[in-house]
Parts: sequence; C-alpha cells; structure tokens
Amino acid sequence: MMYQFGMRYGEISMVSRQIIMLLRQKNLNQQMKKVNRIWIILVLWSIAQVSAAQDTLRLSHGEFLSIVKKYHPLAFKYRLQNNIAEAEILKARGNFDPILDVKKGSKTIDGTNYYDQNNSALVIPTWYGAELSGSYNYIDGQRLNNSDTRGGLYQFGLTVPLAKNLIYDKRRAMLDQAKYAQVMTEAEQQVLTNELFRDAENAYWQWVKSYDLFLVQQRAVSINQKRLELTIKTLQYGERASIDTTETLSQLRSFELEREDANLQFVKATMDLCVYLWKENQEPFELTKPILPSENINASAAYNAYTSLIAKLNNQPINNHLSLIYYQQKQNILESERKLKWQSFLPKIDFTYNFFNKENYKTNLFPLFQNNYQYGLKLEIPLFLRQARADYRQANLKLTQNRLDSDLKRQSLNAKINSYTNEVLNYRNQINIAQQNIGNYNRLLQAEETKFQNGESSLFLINSRENKLIDAQEKILELRYKFLKSYNELKFINDSFANPLN
Repeated sequence: MMYQFGMRYGEISMVSRQIIMLLRQKNLNQQMKKVNRIWIILVLWSIAQVSAAQDTLRLSHGEFLSIVKKYHPLAFKYRLQNNIAEAEILKARGNFDPILDVKKGSKTIDGTNYYDQNNSALVIPTWYGAELSGSYNYIDGQRLNNSDTRGGLYQFGLTVPLAKNLIYDKRRAMLDQAKYAQVMTEAEQQVLTNELFRDAENAYWQWVKSYDLFLVQQRAVSINQKRLELTIKTLQYGERASIDTTETLSQLRSFELEREDANLQFVKATMDLCVYLWKENQEPFELTKPILPSENINASAAYNAYTSLIAKLNNQPINNHLSLIYYQQKQNILESERKLKWQSFLPKIDFTYNFFNKENYKTNLFPLFQNNYQYGLKLEIPLFLRQARADYRQANLKLTQNRLDSDLKRQSLNAKINSYTNEVLNYRNQINIAQQNIGNYNRLLQAEETKFQNGESSLFLINSRENKLIDAQEKILELRYKFLKSYNELKFINDSFANPLN
C-alpha cells in the first residue's frame, strides 16, 4: 500500500526517529563488523578477509587426496605393518636355518690332564621334519670316559620322526602361518587405508559444503543489505511505510544470524579437515594462511561416474573383497593350527642313526649296522590324550567361528552394496528435483519483486519467497553431500576388492 506525502507531524516525527534509529544501528553494525574483523584476523578464519587476502591457500580435491596418501601417519603406519608381516616370514624361515656348533675344552687337576677336547658340529633341518647332522670331535687325555674315542672322530647322522611331526610339524606350521598372515595383513591394511581415504573425502566434501552454504548466506545478507538501503531511501521519499523498514531489517538480521552460524560451521569443518593435512616426515601441517576450497560441491566427478561405479560393483565376485580374503587367510591359519594339533594324537617315535669314522682310518659305510655306528629309537605317547583332544576341539571350534564370521561379512557386504546403490540413485533423483525446485523458487522471487516494484506486492511476500529459495539452496547442498557420502561408500567397497575392475 502506497503512503501519501501529506502525513501528520507525529507520523513524520515517528518516521524520522525510525530512520535515525536505523542509521545509528547501521553505524553500530559497522563498528561491530570492525571488531569482528579484528577477531577473525587473529584466528585467520574470517571469510571476508579470506576472500580479499592475496595469500589465501586454495585446496582442490585431487591435491587433498594426494597429501593424505603421501603424508598421513596412518597411511604410513599401515605400510609399516606390511613390512612387519614380511619380517615374520623371515623369522619363520629361521627355524630351518643350519646350526653350527663349536666347542673347545680341557680339564687338568693336580697336574693330571683329564682331557683336551675340540668339537665342531653342523645340524641341518629339512622341510619334512628330518634333521641331518655332521661333526668332527677330537679328544685326548689321561682320564677319558670309557665311551670316549681317543683321537679324531667324524660323525654323520640322521634323525627322522616316524609318526608325530612326520607329515606336519611346528616349524612348517609357523612358516605357513606367517605366509598366510602376510596376505591377511596386506588385505587388512589395504581396507584400513581405504577407510582412511573414504573418511578424508567425506571430511573434504563436508568442508566444501560448509563453505558453499556460507556463500549462500553471504549472498542473502548482501541482497538484503541493498534492499534495506533502498527501503530507507523510498521511506525518505514517502513511498514506503515505516513498517517496511522493520520488515527488511528483521529479514537482514535473520540472514546475518544464519551467516554467522554458517561461518562457525565452516570453521569447524576446516578444523576437521586439518586432521588429514600433514607434511613430509609425518609432521602436522600448521595453517598459517587462510584456506579455501578451489571448487564447489557440484564440481565432483561422482555425478557422472556413479553409473559406471555401480556397474563395476555388480561385476565384482564378492569373494574377492579384501575383507573376505582376510577371513580366508585366517581360515588357512586356523586350518594349519588344526593340522598341527592333530599331530598330538600320534605317538612320538624318533629314529636316529649316526655313522662314525676315526681319523686316518679307511671308511667302511656299508653295511650300516655292522660297524662304526650308533642308533636310537625314542617313543613318547600320553596315555589319556586329554590335552590333544582339547586342543583339537578348540581348533575345530575356531574354524567354525571364522566361517560364521566370513558368512556374516559376506552378507553385510551385499547389504551395504545394495543399500548404498539405492541411496546414490535416490539422492541423484532428489538432486534433480531440488534443482528444478530452485529454478521455480527463483522465478517466483523475481516475479514477486517485479510485482513489488509495481506496487502489487509486499516485503512480507518477497521475504517469504526468498526464505523458501534459501531453504531450497540449503537442501540441495545437503542432498549433494549425502550423495557424495554414499558414493564414497560404494567407492570404498569397490577399491577394497583384490584387483578391482578398471
């Protein structure tokens, strides 16, 4: 409704006071902005200062992921864990290392030389449980034992398990388990690394979304500041009622509050992002300059790549997922342990044969049991086999537990793939609808502003249209973030397949 110029003195005075109040409020706002600017410079997070600063850092999605992959301590830690697993294999191989044993000794009492002895021996373990041995022993003295042979004596021996430890033993089990554990560790560390990248990507897009939301609120504040200035001018000319200034000012203050909250959320998102920013030698990256994203949230390649990603996942054999490979290798370790425990049911029968030859004597190797030999046969068996039965039962139960865990993980992976696929497709459709809705709200707002200029509308209706447009813009930002978050989950699952499809 248009107001005429012929207003009473009281009305003019009231309008004048309102304008003075607004001007004072404006001056107060300018002073508050100066105070806020000083505070924000101190913490390096004022968006206005960031936009104007010449040394502002810009961070893209690709640069951010490259930093995480190269320098993040967890990524480095996971690589170290693989090296530890490789060292475990080397340690297990050490059980098959030949052993060299050298001894030298003598005994003399009251001038009597009991003995002087030099002994060198070499023991060679083999894969099939047998041990080869060879030694040279020289002994001389006045008080030798009856079983000692004066002079130099060569010995070549063989020890063979005839029952327990013949098919499988602890040394072979340790090496097999170390090999399985290496594959198991590599699978686990790759999954953990992919989880790190997924969380980092989510933090990055949350940061971008927060900044885009701030820009939306900043534009709203800028538009409403200009609208307030225009309303005050039209009020001075008597073309608007004083209540219009109150309406415009209230709308401006509302958007200023929303902008400050968006600014705070952006600061929090930046702090969360800094958790993933590191330098060489795993040193934390300290922000000495303001940092802003170099792209907005609708610039992600995921909007065009999601269909191909879903197709890749549908063609992936589920058993090739690293989480299931982890359980497969754990099953191999437990199966190795079960085989080892089964050996405890067998009697321990070890046969040892040693061939002797005196130094400077002619060697007569055959027949083996006629001269210059030593053999032994050792038998051990628990009478009740209680420990063997308990250990073997536990090994079987652990195998069953692992199979159940594997089945549960397989079912969980299938459910996640279906769930996140549906989320991605649904959010993509919602984004398209929300985009159309924004266009409609934008046209409605423009039409309302045109009607207002023609005197056919009011600031209340303009503000209502504008609020709905802002809400729609906030909604689509949230939808885009949810879409990218679900896409990252699918990408994390796909990257966690062994030899993922290209």
